[in-house]
Amino acid sequence: MSARPAQINAGQLALELPTELPALALAPEWKDQQRLWGHTFHPMCSYLASFPAALTHAFIARYSRPGDVVLDPFSGRGTTPLQACAEGRIGVGNDLNPFAHLLTAAKVEPATRAQAATRLAQLRLAWNADSTAWLGLGERIARAPYDPDSLTPTAGSGGRAIDGVEPVPTEVALAFHPRTLAQLLFVRTTLRLEDRTDRFLAAALTGILHGKSASYLSVLMPNTFSMAPRYVRDYASRTEFASPERDVFDGLSKKLDRLFRQPPPSIEGIALLGDARDMAPRVRTALRGRGRPDRARLVVTSPPYLRVVKYGYYNWLRTWFLGFDARAIDATLDDAHHREPYLAFIRDVLAAMRPVLADDAVVVLVIGDVETDRGRALRGGIDLAARVWEAAAEPEGYRLAGVALDAVAANRKMTKLWGDEAGRATKTDRILVLGATDAGRRRALAGAPLDVDWTWPQRSLRSL
Repeated sequence: MSARPAQINAGQLALELPTELPALALAPEWKDQQRLWGHTFHPMCSYLASFPAALTHAFIARYSRPGDVVLDPFSGRGTTPLQACAEGRIGVGNDLNPFAHLLTAAKVEPATRAQAATRLAQLRLAWNADSTAWLGLGERIARAPYDPDSLTPTAGSGGRAIDGVEPVPTEVALAFHPRTLAQLLFVRTTLRLEDRTDRFLAAALTGILHGKSASYLSVLMPNTFSMAPRYVRDYASRTEFASPERDVFDGLSKKLDRLFRQPPPSIEGIALLGDARDMAPRVRTALRGRGRPDRARLVVTSPPYLRVVKYGYYNWLRTWFLGFDARAIDATLDDAHHREPYLAFIRDVLAAMRPVLADDAVVVLVIGDVETDRGRALRGGIDLAARVWEAAAEPEGYRLAGVALDAVAANRKMTKLWGDEAGRATKTDRILVLGATDAGRRRALAGAPLDVDWTWPQRSLRSL
């Protein structure tokens, strides 16, 4: 398909679109909303390369109705499926990263406030009954993490402090006060991630493991990502860092208060773990098993950025706490693609989605231009959206509605803490809007200029 560039309306960003793609007359109103717009579960845990809930709402409001299935094959921390559920839709999120899957599941299949509070009280009582042994273990680990007497039970094993089988990494021991570490080890061993309530508490805890205020359990690192283990060791040695004592149970209680400022969505969603290239059977089986429509009417997703983020490496402390292997996560995700393999990957994903799309489905792909990779210029990373259309979407029979631009402000990015290179890797997100068929393309065009209600929570949804 060839198309002449459309006239960019007054609301569109003053950026020149590539000549081969038409501009979609959709103003980036999400930029005018508060940073934490949307449901209070969204900031459960920070996550690199995530888009704001307000952006998701801009498309959910235009291109879906209550009861529709809204799908995100790369769900990350669950922004799309959570906001969809909060707006009366059926949010479905899929991700190959077990940490992302846990965050998505915690949000769309959450515990109730009563369940979370009851489980936290049980954990406090169990800790009080056996704290002496765990405190002793915490002190031994602080002195000599790899000593045979400093081994700890594995995550989720339900073991006691004396049942140690694995060492605690030195950089983990450095990050926490010995008493805080002892409590974390107890909770890490006790929580079972297959249990809905335990999973919710574990996800909430990942959001307060490290940060720069009194609400975090360690102040060694920023809250957005884990600094490199070697950096942590060097910094702690150079500065004689000593983490303040923080109570895990008090911190988690305050975190739950913040999360439950709004009740959980009344519509429950679905979180799936697996490769986006073979997700269709999982999606349809899960939807049918719950008596839901088995085809999505809207897809809102951000495919992995080209050669930028290592999700395991930048979350190694969180993955340790959950019992996941950060290196295995990055090896499984294999996101270090050059352009041609990346385009082939996206084409496979778009092909895999077809069986779960309604005939008039709208597909929204947020694709970042990647200019640099670790400070080095990256060839083939500019205007990926046009390449995705030409090499992946058009060959699979999708219909092009257009592209909108979203300038990514460096001072609003989580990577701003990386110094001079902050915000330089990805300066522009191009939002590629497609129809599964021509009916979907026409629906995308018709919905673009519609007004969107930005009040939250919306009155029309409070009774759902």
